Amino acid sequence: MKSYCIAFFAIVCSLNAFSQKPAIPLYKRPELSPRERVKDLLPRLSLKEKLSQMQHIQSGQYEVDQRPNLQKLFNFSKGISYGCLEGFPYSSDQYTKLIYHTQKYMREESRFGIPVIPVMEGLHGAVQDGSTIYPQSIAIASTFNTQLTYQMAGFIGAEAKAMGVKQVLAPDLDLARELRWGRVEETYGEDPFLVSQMGIAYIQGLNLHKIISTPKHFIGHGSPLGGLNLASVEGGKRQLFSLYMQPFEAVIKALSPLSIMNCYSAYDGEPVTGSAYFLTDLLRKRLKFQGYVYSDWGSIEMLSSFHKTAVNQTDAAMQAIKAGLDLEASGEDYAKLESLVKNKQFAAKYIDAAAAHVLYTKFASGLFEDQPVDTLNYKKSIHTPQSVQLSRQIANESAVLLKNANGILPLDASKLKSIAVIGPNADQVQFGDYSWTRNNKDGITPLQGIRAFVKNSVEINYAKGCDLTSRDKGGFNEAVLAASKSDLAIVFVGSQSASLSREYLNSTSGEGFDLSDLNIPGVQEDLVKAVKATGKPVVTVIVSGRPFAIGWFKEYVEGIIMQWYAGEQQGNAIADILFGKVNPSGKLAVSFPQSAGHLPAYYNYLPSDKGYYKRSGTVDKPGRDYVFSSPDALYPFGFGLSYTNFKYENLKVNKLNFKDADTIVVSADVINVGKCDGQEVPQLYIRDVVSSVSTPVKQLKAFEKIHLKAGEQRTVNFKVPVIDLALYNTDYIKVVEPGEFKLMVGSSSQDIKLQQSVFVNPANMVRQENITHSGGQRNGEINPEGRKISVSGVIRDVQSTVVAEAIIKVKNQLTSVLSDKDGKYVIEAKIGDTLIFSARNFKTKEVLVNGEKNVNVTLVPGG
Repeated sequence: MKSYCIAFFAIVCSLNAFSQKPAIPLYKRPELSPRERVKDLLPRLSLKEKLSQMQHIQSGQYEVDQRPNLQKLFNFSKGISYGCLEGFPYSSDQYTKLIYHTQKYMREESRFGIPVIPVMEGLHGAVQDGSTIYPQSIAIASTFNTQLTYQMAGFIGAEAKAMGVKQVLAPDLDLARELRWGRVEETYGEDPFLVSQMGIAYIQGLNLHKIISTPKHFIGHGSPLGGLNLASVEGGKRQLFSLYMQPFEAVIKALSPLSIMNCYSAYDGEPVTGSAYFLTDLLRKRLKFQGYVYSDWGSIEMLSSFHKTAVNQTDAAMQAIKAGLDLEASGEDYAKLESLVKNKQFAAKYIDAAAAHVLYTKFASGLFEDQPVDTLNYKKSIHTPQSVQLSRQIANESAVLLKNANGILPLDASKLKSIAVIGPNADQVQFGDYSWTRNNKDGITPLQGIRAFVKNSVEINYAKGCDLTSRDKGGFNEAVLAASKSDLAIVFVGSQSASLSREYLNSTSGEGFDLSDLNIPGVQEDLVKAVKATGKPVVTVIVSGRPFAIGWFKEYVEGIIMQWYAGEQQGNAIADILFGKVNPSGKLAVSFPQSAGHLPAYYNYLPSDKGYYKRSGTVDKPGRDYVFSSPDALYPFGFGLSYTNFKYENLKVNKLNFKDADTIVVSADVINVGKCDGQEVPQLYIRDVVSSVSTPVKQLKAFEKIHLKAGEQRTVNFKVPVIDLALYNTDYIKVVEPGEFKLMVGSSSQDIKLQQSVFVNPANMVRQENITHSGGQRNGEINPEGRKISVSGVIRDVQSTVVAEAIIKVKNQLTSVLSDKDGKYVIEAKIGDTLIFSARNFKTKEVLVNGEKNVNVTLVPGG
């Protein structure tokens, strides 16, 4: 009986145990916070598993005969999950299936079921074949339309999600301040505010689909020395904070992206890849970044082979991990640290921190809860009619009309019998770098677009003329003949970029394709000159990813359009613009220099940086500063013409009493005074008139793209937080200094239509008024004002050069005299009067007549 009871009890216990489900690990519970889940999972992992979370599965680790091979992948993994997976060289179908089977394997066969993060490039479209190709980033920026950026990123996110991709390596937040650099095309331009707004819009679009964004390249990457990719960046702490940090600070504060990519370059001699200051102190502690740092490809190894700050690859890996670089892409250096940690030659805490950041991102992004990709129906979400239409709209809004002499554009097809379409980019698609193709079958060329637009109503005479890079002029005769027998010629010139992991031949723009000068490559300019010599009107369309020095074009051809790389609908878009179906509305996101010798060309320079003497010369009439030219840009930031005209008026600055508010509200009326509908981009610039450190002559603080019908008027309202007036003072502290700020509204950085000053005192946020001071008593005289005296002296500049023919007059009177060849002058005035001294290329100066009879004056260049 006793043995029977014992057996029965054992059976009951056994059944109870069987009926109880094992407890779900905390890390698998989505209701918990990402940090709680990381805290549970991280201690479960072995050292090797942690290091694997810090590594990338590259295509070479699973490729056989240029195709993904799952068995090779599984043999490589050996049941251990990794951080990321890439498949850049493969088709969308190959990559989608690879992701499906890899995730299934990692979830089911790895010890803790940790999925990998599949990554994809996506600057202007997913890089897997068949995906929608949008205009390149520099073109997107030229729309000045953040809503289009948001919509585009939404479609990119939808296509990435359909393939199972979880992370897109974009947006690029570099500032394009060195125009010889081939990667200018990947940026949103030269201005930190524009770049910030475009970056925020892009990330918001990806967030719609819970796609991890990767703002890059942290930090200062857009100003490489000599324009050479990966070259060091020279700059100080204030430039770092005021310029290069601004876009990253804005997107991190607004949206908390889960990944950041480091840059290849060194800033002020310190390679960012191995810098704890940049990747930990600045990025994590100052900017409060919470996600993981994804290495730019091969950047860790470069500490040893390129920067020479590490003795070998193992030393490079230790430097990078200690700096705060969490995951290594395109390298196997992190794997080498396992033995060093086991032998206590490297602290395990750095491995734990990096692996935790990667796991945090996986939890926070919802990767653990994502459903498997639908390998049968994913193509329904790729290259949809809606995405193609958006690509065309961005192309329409990004083209910049630079010149339109005598209203040559838009063309009237009903009045034309024949058109010559000429140039190496006339019948060739140009998508830009980080595209999956350069093949004409994947887009619409300008020649195709023009022919489709005019149908059979206008004869099209096509000639290539030359190629993009060589000195061969063998095709010139054919081009000249085509122009000679046509009513006018449209010449398509420019550049060509690489196609990621696919094709690089004859590239003159894109990553690693930098220029020593900014002349249009090859003999393309000579081709335009030959066509112009026929006497026929010429419209030049520049298809490129970077500005060129086009001074001859500006002077001699009738029309110039900058189309950038306009995506798969380029040909249809340019035809719509040339023939007036679309009114061009793009604005330059980068300034155009007169030549490479005029670099830098950006608009937001310091007051001292565009010459002192203000006596710009020419070849025929040498001057000072540049002896034979001016230091000005050929076309400034924000510039862009339209087929209609806009008038600005009624500038108002509200909320000048900041007692209960910390925002400046500026409004202005914009009127379409032309005969056709159009879009305009009113831009608000601000200048800190006097500050403790030198600040730019203008800084963009707001913009808005508006559509106005002919005759329509609209009031635009700009809001600028007072904190946006801050600078980094002599102690590198961010402060808003009291004083005058000039508010300027215009259609470009150079074309300011309206301006007004506001006086800010951040201590109590109340308006300050101008205070004037009257002259005091002089020479012991009591109330000497009103007595007339003769005032004489010599006028010089600050380098003691006499100023001849300066005008000296008494304020509010007609009396005036000129200084002689020795700079001497004599004028009658009353004590208490004000003398005004002015001269060409000098700033006007006012001097109070206080009884002194000899008044020598120094004039400062300017004016």
